Amino acid sequence: MTAAADTATSDAVLATVLNSLDDDKAEDIVQIDLRGKTAIGDHMVICSGRSTRQVSSIAEKLVQRIKDEFGHTPKMEGKDIGDWVLIDTGDVIVHVFRPEVREFYQLEKMWLASGEAATQN
Repeated sequence: MTAAADTATSDAVLATVLNSLDDDKAEDIVQIDLRGKTAIGDHMVICSGRSTRQVSSIAEKLVQRIKDEFGHTPKMEGKDIGDWVLIDTGDVIVHVFRPEVREFYQLEKMWLASGEAATQN
């Protein structure tokens, strides 16, 4: 696969992730461009759900949409507890938090350079 095809796939997965999160009423969606910063993925998306039930539901529906649209099942960690779920699609890393847990971890601060702004959706 060429670099252009990889970017197109990465952008398509990102679009699906953002649409899914929006459809499922995720809150405070932040997108961070990881290209050139790390090899773990091209994008990171961080969002919140209001309860453990909503966090788990957002994650389950997102995994199913990625599977349906792209033919592979992303890796998912943390769904059983529901405070924080990590979904790794390969190109896009998604973190779904309860607000209190998100505030504790502050991933946005970890991945953004000083003065750099994340894209709010």
